[in-house]
Amino acid sequence: SIDLAEDRKRFDALLVKLNLSKPPSGTARTLQQAVEIANTIGYPVLVRPSYVLGGRGMEICSDEKSLVSYMSNAVRISEMDDAPVLIDRFLNDATEVDVDVVADFDPAQPIDSPAQSGRQAIVCGVMEHIEQAGIHSGDSACAIPAYALAEATVNEIKRIARELAKHLRVKGLMNVQMAVKEGKVYIIEVNPRASRTAPFVGKATGTPWPRIAAKVMMGKTLAEMGVKEVVTKGFYSVKESVFPFSKFPGVDVVLGPEMRSTGEVMGIDKSFPIAFAKSQMAAGTQLPLAGNAFVSVREQDRAYMVPLVADLLKMGFTVCTSSGFGAYLRAMDPPMDVRVLPKIAESVRPNILDLMQSGEVQLVINTPTKTGWQTDEGRIRAAAVRLGIPMITTTTGAWATVKAIEALRAGDWGVAAIQDYFPHSEKPVEPKVQTVGRSPARV
Repeated sequence: SIDLAEDRKRFDALLVKLNLSKPPSGTARTLQQAVEIANTIGYPVLVRPSYVLGGRGMEICSDEKSLVSYMSNAVRISEMDDAPVLIDRFLNDATEVDVDVVADFDPAQPIDSPAQSGRQAIVCGVMEHIEQAGIHSGDSACAIPAYALAEATVNEIKRIARELAKHLRVKGLMNVQMAVKEGKVYIIEVNPRASRTAPFVGKATGTPWPRIAAKVMMGKTLAEMGVKEVVTKGFYSVKESVFPFSKFPGVDVVLGPEMRSTGEVMGIDKSFPIAFAKSQMAAGTQLPLAGNAFVSVREQDRAYMVPLVADLLKMGFTVCTSSGFGAYLRAMDPPMDVRVLPKIAESVRPNILDLMQSGEVQLVINTPTKTGWQTDEGRIRAAAVRLGIPMITTTTGAWATVKAIEALRAGDWGVAAIQDYFPHSEKPVEPKVQTVGRSPARV
């Protein structure tokens, strides 16, 4: 099953059989093959070695020059001899989704065998990512239940996940990564095994899915255990990733398709913005409620950021910008009242680094055009990490952050024990007291 999911030709044949969509793709073992495939399917392309974990060696190539540079190194990254490099058309501005499934099919029997009668696949949770496709799933924040996807789309995602589990004859846990663009669902990757998402999904649904999966793998069926799909209503759970960037001063911290996080936390609340805010608190990020926000974004992100800048101004923030984005905002009708800062290379002071160093910047929003610690953007991002200033590098992350700040300023929120969200789950057992010598010891 693992090989069927990883072998591109076999997996593509399965998707055709099931009438499922995936981005145009190909496999290459040489530079010439890679260039031909990319020219056929169109740039940008997402390239990665096969049979690796954590998105290792994965990269988005926007043109032939970057693809040639990638291929000169990527073939050495794969952990298997003669393993191809996988090349997929990258879906711009798509919403990425993770789905965990537990199934009890018999992997030793054909799927149409009578032995599979009564076997089933149950969706543990559908996680809608906050960062758009292109950020590794392990680095993206995500929410259960989906906070923006249409109900019909979520139902289609569940149907696809069940079909894949059935035809891969999964016995235990399976993780599927999908992308939704303009209402259409695309398959990105299938992992017929437990994923790093399993602990979060268990907490977010109040159900010990890994325990259930372990029993299935030992011979129990889901029907025997009475396992059913859990529908979460009335609250949101948000997973946020934790990064080690503070331990590497000066390193540029742009997120991408290669996983860089080293842990994760979660926030839970009846309101999605507050759940996101709690996840930031748990990750050690204190979102500001007032002060100065520096906003500098790529040209293609400017229109998306205009309403968010308006929200920040409405809340009383002073918005500082780079010259290009500042001119764009001042040309609006009516013009937006922002403070344009000089470039770092100019002799005019203070620049953004000066303001950050003096504690006058409380939030940084920067969607990168250039990466690397030697670029002005890289220096700004590295300074934000070093000084502990909250920093956002995606437009969708900026949207969630601004909405969270609005909700925190409103002040109508509180905390609750996780068991209060799941009254059906087991309550903690009061520790027994055992006498050891003269002193009681809790066990």
